[in-house]
Amino acid sequence: MLTEQRNPRTYEIDRLDTLEVLQVINDEDKTVALKVELVLPQIAQAVDAIAGRLAAGGRLIYIGAGTSGRLGILDAVECVPTYSTSPEMVQGIIAGGAPAVTRSVEGAEDDEALAIADLKQVNLTPQDAVVGIAASGHTPYVLAAVRYANEIGAFTAGVACNVPAPLLDVAQIGIGVPVGPEVITGSTRMKSGTAQKMVLNMLSTATMVRLGKVYGNLMVDMQMTNSKLVRRARGIVMQVTGVDETRADELLQQAGGKAKLAIAIHATGASAEEAQRRLDAAQGRLRDVIES
Repeated sequence: MLTEQRNPRTYEIDRLDTLEVLQVINDEDKTVALKVELVLPQIAQAVDAIAGRLAAGGRLIYIGAGTSGRLGILDAVECVPTYSTSPEMVQGIIAGGAPAVTRSVEGAEDDEALAIADLKQVNLTPQDAVVGIAASGHTPYVLAAVRYANEIGAFTAGVACNVPAPLLDVAQIGIGVPVGPEVITGSTRMKSGTAQKMVLNMLSTATMVRLGKVYGNLMVDMQMTNSKLVRRARGIVMQVTGVDETRADELLQQAGGKAKLAIAIHATGASAEEAQRRLDAAQGRLRDVIES
């Protein structure tokens, strides 16, 4: 497998001084985005399929083992404060469960029955989308999960850093990013992990764009859960509407702390209830409400 081969550019990395070691790592990292660029068409197909499922009430479920599983969880949990999704809409599952988030759970990645049990535990349905993540593309836990999701009619995508790889064949859409040998042989938390994070960021971000969770490049559906985010929400309302800080705070108060609704209230001149009704009719797309 490509992810297990030795990198000829780092054969003698242990002879380098610290700055030279960092330069080598940085040079290798620079190649990752170019590899991801080659699979943008497949990522786009996956986004459209996922967005369609979520718009119809389905869920996005990432599943992986080790670093891959942790990256899925990281992407999932950030969707809640950034886009005000429910914790159920985007989920991350890791082989070995919660303990595996902070430490290795040996053998879990080889347990095919565990993968099926984990998906049954979250009541996977045909309306859901499952993204299997495995740097090697061979992880039994992930392969079993994707096969099970296919069997019940869910949408499936697979993200791997080996091409070819079984995961890319099993998934309905395979996203193969062959980043090549790692700086440290087999340490797929490095370039492979970077590639996976880039792909997952694209999947979730583009999906949320398609679902109307942003206006321009502003996160108008964000949650005001701390002082920094309160300031950010106020700034977003001010940028979109042109009102001053005092008026922005008034609008946010009327909207119950929801920046999108505050902007809709200003744009329509309607009550919070009527502005929300218009947003619902526009499937949450603020631009449609403003332009209408």
